Amino acid sequence: MHIARRLTAEAIGTFWLVFGGCGSAVLAAAFPEVGIGLLGVALAFGLTVLTMAYSIGHISGCHLNPAVTVGLWAGGRFPAREVAPYAVAQVVGAIVAAGVLFVIATGRPEFDLAASGLAQNGFGEASPGGYGLVPALIIETLLTAGFLVVILGATDDRAPKGFAPIAIGLALTLIHLISIPVTNTSVNPARSTGPALVVGGLALQQLWVFWLAPLVGGAIGGIGYRVLFVDSAARPAIVGDTGASAPSA
Repeated sequence: MHIARRLTAEAIGTFWLVFGGCGSAVLAAAFPEVGIGLLGVALAFGLTVLTMAYSIGHISGCHLNPAVTVGLWAGGRFPAREVAPYAVAQVVGAIVAAGVLFVIATGRPEFDLAASGLAQNGFGEASPGGYGLVPALIIETLLTAGFLVVILGATDDRAPKGFAPIAIGLALTLIHLISIPVTNTSVNPARSTGPALVVGGLALQQLWVFWLAPLVGGAIGGIGYRVLFVDSAARPAIVGDTGASAPSA
């Protein structure tokens, strides 16, 4: 698949993830009487990845996340030359999604961006549960590393075929159930960047944490899986090479 088509798929997929996940938090989480709450938001994020993995996994690998792209490269599944283009496409999709979500949210007269935000990530006073910098760094790094282990394991040639998107989507749901109270859950620098650029202020000042921790965690997960669980004589094909088509997340 030509690189331009794969980058387009990544931008569209990341748009879907941010619009669906953050949109559920902004528009539906606290809707009077029938709000979906924390559980609904967590499930929404998982469903965005699950649906896109089945839709574009065969086109781009469905990373939707610079930390996943870095982790797949560290795990020997993705070429280094395409890491930056993928990350740019993902960030563009996330920014567009945040912009569209802002337009829709402001269609309600009572909506206040400063008070309600766009499901941006944060720590300290910006954390839903008041958690500080160190807990934020630890949980974002740990959960991203775990996410990469799930992705690499579920897409391994030795794993059952056709079930990877389900495992990956459920893993992202679980991640949100754990960490929404701590950081509002990032594990994805693109997902954090879109809302932060629209909201500005503290969200933008703290954005570095939600690039640093997920990228480190992704690399740890990728390297860890490659070292511990992959037979060097039978490594899975690298996504992007001729003939390779292994959906990721």
